[in-house]
Amino acid sequence: MSGFGPDVTLNDPAFIHPTALLYGKVHVDKDASIWPNTVVRAENYDVVIGEGTNIQDFVMIHVGGGTGTRIGSHCSITHHCTIHGATIGDNCLIGINATIMDGAVVGNNCIVAGGSFLKEGTVIPDNSIVMGMPGKVTKERNNYVANKMNAILYIHNARGFANGKHRTWDDPEILKLVNAQRVEVEAEFAALEAAQ
Repeated sequence: MSGFGPDVTLNDPAFIHPTALLYGKVHVDKDASIWPNTVVRAENYDVVIGEGTNIQDFVMIHVGGGTGTRIGSHCSITHHCTIHGATIGDNCLIGINATIMDGAVVGNNCIVAGGSFLKEGTVIPDNSIVMGMPGKVTKERNNYVANKMNAILYIHNARGFANGKHRTWDDPEILKLVNAQRVEVEAEFAALEAAQ
C-alpha cells in the first residue's frame, strides 16, 4: 500500500497490483482493478474510476488543467493509454496506446481504437467507434454487450490475481460462469433497447 496517497478512497476493488501508484483525490469503485505500473494522480480536482472498470498495465491517468477525470462503470482502459482530464462513459473500451485529452467526453458504449488521439474538448456521442489522429467517429454501433463482457472477464481475472491465481481465463468453471453472465448482459441490453 506504499504507493497510495492518503486521499485515495478504495470502495472494495477486485485487485490493485502492488506496483500501481495512486496519489491525490482518487476514488476506485467496487470490483474495479488496477494493473501493473499504472499511475493515477490527482493533485487538484479528482479522479473517479467506476464499478467493474479495469485500468490495465502502464496506463497513465491524470487530471487536466481545468478538469478532473471520470471513467464510468465496466470500462476497459487498455495497456499504455493516457487519460488526461477527460470523461469516459459506461461500458467503453479504450484501445491500446490511445490518448484522451483535457475536457474530452466519450459517451457510453463506445470503442476508441488503439493509437487514437482525442484532442482537448472532443465530444464523442454514445455508441460510437472512434479512430485516428485526431480521433473521429468512423461508425455508429452500440457496443454495450461486448464492452461490458470484456470488463466482466477482467473482474474474474482480477479476483483470481488477488488470490494468486494467474490463469483464470483458462478455468472451465469461470468460463461457464462468464457464459451465464453473457446471457444476463444480453437480456439487459434487450430490455434497454425495448425501453427506447
